[in-house]
Amino acid sequence: MRASLALDANSTASRQSAALLVCMAALFLAIHDAMARHLIATLPVVMLIWGRYFLQAVLMSAWGWARSGPAVFSTRHRGLHFLRAQCLVALSVCFIVGLKYVPLAEATALNFLSPLFVLVISRLVLRESVVFSQWAAVAAGLVGVLMIVRPGGELFVPAALLPCSAAFFLSIYQLVTRAASRFDSPATSTIWLGIFAFLIASLALPLFWVTPTLDDLSWMLPMGLAGTIAHWLLASAYQSASPSFLAPFSYIQIVFSVFLGFVLYSTFPSFAALGGVLLISISGLIAIKRYK
Repeated sequence: MRASLALDANSTASRQSAALLVCMAALFLAIHDAMARHLIATLPVVMLIWGRYFLQAVLMSAWGWARSGPAVFSTRHRGLHFLRAQCLVALSVCFIVGLKYVPLAEATALNFLSPLFVLVISRLVLRESVVFSQWAAVAAGLVGVLMIVRPGGELFVPAALLPCSAAFFLSIYQLVTRAASRFDSPATSTIWLGIFAFLIASLALPLFWVTPTLDDLSWMLPMGLAGTIAHWLLASAYQSASPSFLAPFSYIQIVFSVFLGFVLYSTFPSFAALGGVLLISISGLIAIKRYK
């Protein structure tokens, strides 16, 4: 009996620690996005993606090698990781370019439409069952989008579709990551993700190269470090708790983005937009419940 109670206590402590890691990852992702919003005004998005994943590939490979040696690179499903990297690069392009036109908090909220896309894809492509409450969540999410962009408002522009497109690519990334997690550890998955994303960005880099200034580098390096730390924290969290348990904690990123958008760029969502953010968050959490 005591052994059982000890195991339950350890399990609870492990889940709490994992939740804290996800909240920290959300903070670093918000910092990454805030820095990207600054850099996109002076550098091509391809350069930002290339620098970010170069740093991730190097740092995560070194970390993985130090922990597990060459075995950390062992995988039988490089194709899945390559597809994940393609989706990640596509969503990065859409999201970062979208930051030129959509404030940080609103863009982050639109990116959290991904659970709704996962729901729709699961039904239409994977033929999984979807109950009425989950379809209602999709409808509520769309209403939330309209509250943020507001037809006739200043955000009702074609560029507002970019964060939504990022959410679509994120949903594909999440589905493929779910498949890859059956075969590889979080560390191996994160390392190959960084390597492939870096290689994909490298192919396009010669077409977009601009020599960064010292000021650009002073933002690029912390941006890449913030993104790498976020992925490391998420990989560590998923070793201790399930994605379905941890997913709701990632929504705190919206709060961090509101704060950073206000501090760094003097932007703050309107009351209607805040209502849309709340509606998208609630609908996303309802959609996530299908995987519990």
